[in-house]
Amino acid sequence: MSSGKKFLMITGIFLVLVFSVVYLGVNLSTNWGKSDQQVATEDASKRLNKLYGNIEVTTETPVKGRIDLDPVDVAASLPDISKFAITADSTTADYAEIFSSTEKAGTGDDGWLTDVAKEFNKAKMTVNGVPVSVKLRNIASGTAADYIRSGKYVPDAFTPSNQMWGEMVKASGVNAQLITERLVGNVPGIVISKAKHDAFVKKYGEVNVKSLIEAIASGEFSMGYTDPFASSTGLNFLVTTLQSFDSANLLSDKAIQGFESFQANVPFIASTTLQMREAAKSGALDGFVLEYQTYVNTAELRGAYVFTPFGARHDSPLYALGNVSATKLEIIKKFAEFASQAKYQAAAKDKGFNGLEDYQSKLGKVEGSVLAAAQKVWKEKKNSGKPIAAVFVADVSGSMAGEPLNRLKESLIKGQKYLGRENSIGLVSYSSKVAINLPIGKYDTNQQSLFVGTVDSLRAGGNTATFNGVIAAIKLLQDHMAVNPNVKPLIFLLSDGETNVGLQLKEVQGLIEHYKIPIYTIGYNADIKALQSISSINEAASINADTDDVVYKLGNLFNVQM
Repeated sequence: MSSGKKFLMITGIFLVLVFSVVYLGVNLSTNWGKSDQQVATEDASKRLNKLYGNIEVTTETPVKGRIDLDPVDVAASLPDISKFAITADSTTADYAEIFSSTEKAGTGDDGWLTDVAKEFNKAKMTVNGVPVSVKLRNIASGTAADYIRSGKYVPDAFTPSNQMWGEMVKASGVNAQLITERLVGNVPGIVISKAKHDAFVKKYGEVNVKSLIEAIASGEFSMGYTDPFASSTGLNFLVTTLQSFDSANLLSDKAIQGFESFQANVPFIASTTLQMREAAKSGALDGFVLEYQTYVNTAELRGAYVFTPFGARHDSPLYALGNVSATKLEIIKKFAEFASQAKYQAAAKDKGFNGLEDYQSKLGKVEGSVLAAAQKVWKEKKNSGKPIAAVFVADVSGSMAGEPLNRLKESLIKGQKYLGRENSIGLVSYSSKVAINLPIGKYDTNQQSLFVGTVDSLRAGGNTATFNGVIAAIKLLQDHMAVNPNVKPLIFLLSDGETNVGLQLKEVQGLIEHYKIPIYTIGYNADIKALQSISSINEAASINADTDDVVYKLGNLFNVQM
């Protein structure tokens, strides 16, 4: 090699080394003293801005709509009762219809009362010489109570998980005669991973609601519970928590202030038990609430998790409702006696019931009016520490034209009545392009009018750039949080699940994970699995809107999250 070529090679190597040293120096000086989280946040912000800058976004002029300020009509939001399965049908002209909670009126391990009802009907029971039978309908306790209290559908009898629902039914003015305090034994509890449980006991001596509240308040324990408007265990936990702050008066200022301080440190409230279980599987929670019967029938929980009972027992009381005839009342009484037979109680134990029989509740009877007031406190105070900022992302692509978009509009316009006034909302729509239809604003009467009018003005057409819409929503939320940092961000994605243009999930998943924004998906004529894959990223729920109870479902979702 000539001396000239050697000189050029050495010079080139020298320049590369100099450039590398300078480049590294700049980067080291730029990031010096910053935490990994700060660097990651800066990188995420740059990526978000880059993705947002590469999509076409327009800002539309919001349109005002007409609103009504009447209270939510629960009866109108409930679907026809036929949606809820009859798991044991009547076999005679004279029968009593019974609403039963789902853990005992389903199939398999959840089908104990279904089996009992079928056996009762086979037994050819009679009243005054006339053949009688029962009809059993599988319906969650909170939903059943809504039917009964609203008057939309009142069965002959009701067996919720616990007596709290019976007391609330009585308080609504419906005649509810307690036939038996117990059909079958069950207990609500807090389920904690074994390692966390052992560490907890070492520090606090024992696991109870009081010690849990202390640990949660100090940031040492991450726990979730279920919606107290729909879940028996959730309602029980709410009442037990309020009582722990003031045992004499659940609704005192002391109890409510204590609940607010506790709730400010609770990271997760699930709309359903299924959502709670999925969040637990991800390892995001140290503990969660569950009934004992479900716990013992869930293989992945036994051994790895410890169950600690709390609150009132869930012994499935049985009530006769309304002005039932003498014949129907006798059928209901005979059914209670039939279920109490030793062989059926033994069968119940095989399905996970009648365990922890030594557990006695320290929670006294709570009047129905107090329970309803406690639910109201929960609704008003659950987000008081951190109000919600939510963006609704509506799919207006061509595949949503017609019935899907009409249902989307109807469910949003009716469902928005469940939103809390202390929160803020905005609306983004997408097809081939993305539109910011309504910037985020406090959900006062003016924002409500703009939201309703804007939703009503949505029109369908074009391709489906779902993740372009999601990126626009994240950007909108991040800009809002730069000015209002003390909010909790949420996204509600309403779509058919298709994505045929624009960004793909793999390109945005890292950002969704980084910003930890739950994305609740509502599917209209949808690829539900595709939507579930989005919701599962940050433990959010997914709703199939292709049912006549979508407004009720959305109402429950908004009740919990907003």
